[in-house]
Amino acid sequence: MSGSELPRRGRAGRWRLVVLGLLAMGVLHTPLSTQPARPVVYVVPIAGMIDLGLAPFVQRVLAEAAGAEAAAVILEINTFGGRVDAAVLIRDALLRARVRTVAFVNKRAISAGALISLAAETIAMAEGGTIGAATPVTMGQPGAPAEPVAEKTVSYMRKEFRATAEARKRPPLLAEAMVDADVEIPDVIGKGKLLTLTTEEALQHKVADVRAENVEAVLKFLELTDANVRLASQTWAETLVRFLTHPVVSSLLLTIGMLGVIVELRTPGLGVPGVLGVTSLALFFWGHWLVQLVGWEELLLSGIGFVLLAFEVFVTPGFGILGALGLMALLGGLGLSLVGAGATWEVILRAAGRVVLSLLLAMAAALAMLRVLPRLPLGRRLVLETEMAADAGYASASERDRRWLGQRGTAASPLRPAGLAYIEDERVDVVSEGEFIDAGEPIEVIRVDGNRIVVRRPRESLEGSKP
Repeated sequence: MSGSELPRRGRAGRWRLVVLGLLAMGVLHTPLSTQPARPVVYVVPIAGMIDLGLAPFVQRVLAEAAGAEAAAVILEINTFGGRVDAAVLIRDALLRARVRTVAFVNKRAISAGALISLAAETIAMAEGGTIGAATPVTMGQPGAPAEPVAEKTVSYMRKEFRATAEARKRPPLLAEAMVDADVEIPDVIGKGKLLTLTTEEALQHKVADVRAENVEAVLKFLELTDANVRLASQTWAETLVRFLTHPVVSSLLLTIGMLGVIVELRTPGLGVPGVLGVTSLALFFWGHWLVQLVGWEELLLSGIGFVLLAFEVFVTPGFGILGALGLMALLGGLGLSLVGAGATWEVILRAAGRVVLSLLLAMAAALAMLRVLPRLPLGRRLVLETEMAADAGYASASERDRRWLGQRGTAASPLRPAGLAYIEDERVDVVSEGEFIDAGEPIEVIRVDGNRIVVRRPRESLEGSKP
């Protein structure tokens, strides 16, 4: 061995010692045993009426649970049902969920609740629970009982239940019998009756998997007794969406929205009615957009309808082809915004009926407001009556127009609010104070603002029209 090799070997030995030391330090600082993380389980309450606002909430929780690699999502169900389209959205979300799903029926899963339960991987039921009775119905007039729907709707729901049961390896015939009274199963249900199963019967026919009295019992069955349980709750936005998509609230928003737009069209100038109308319609579309009922098609159709109606009012007065097309487009866009998955023509027509009713109420309210409001103290305060005289620095009306002040005549065309009038046998462009004045009715000129000749019915005509 040469003398020059000794230093090299010495340096190599020192490097080996350094590496071994680092490894030893790593071993010393590595824990001998690691504490496994506790599994996470989400609990989602589904109680009361199943409405459209519930679907985004469930979808968000399922996505959040999948992102957190949760061990399971438990849906604690206690409902008599609700909207079919909302249940279908939740059903689809459960079937494609990337996390284990459990339906805990505590105490009932009726109608739409049954479809949601069948879509879960596991069904647990509390003692005395029930599941089934899912035939679709439609609500009649206020205070009237629900009415059965057409056969094609029943057929659709029957196959929806069957497909859901098949996807989760549950008896498909039992699922169909929950929807269609014509389905007969020997020793289970006779023809002409809907199937509703108790907890014991659901376990016996392998619809449910386990009996559980509470969430803790469900966790024990899932072998997740040490899980970190997170109770899911709705955000303020989800609560607001559920409120906005409630049938009564959505109909009220439609009525107020169309009322504001109608009044604004009849009295040009963006004011309180226009702002209120646009805000109401924006809330209506926003809420239904979030629950996947409104898309670009409905927004575009409704927008075209409003544009055509505005064109009919301002450009081509009189109700013609443009007005009819605008009304049809508006009714179509708003009507389609109220229906969802699985909607039949019957459901669509009923939604269109809701829109028509809202439109009629808005038109009646607008007519009453435009006729009555100018006579009320509040209405008079809303009308700008401040005189802007020429000697105060304002541009006054021409002498030719000012000569009509105080004169009386007859409306030559309907004033809505603008139109034509005969004053001293001369056709004059006039505008009313905001009220509707039919052709042939007497009018009087009350002021001249620039090139605007403002008229109204004579005082004696107003007094004579009072009851």
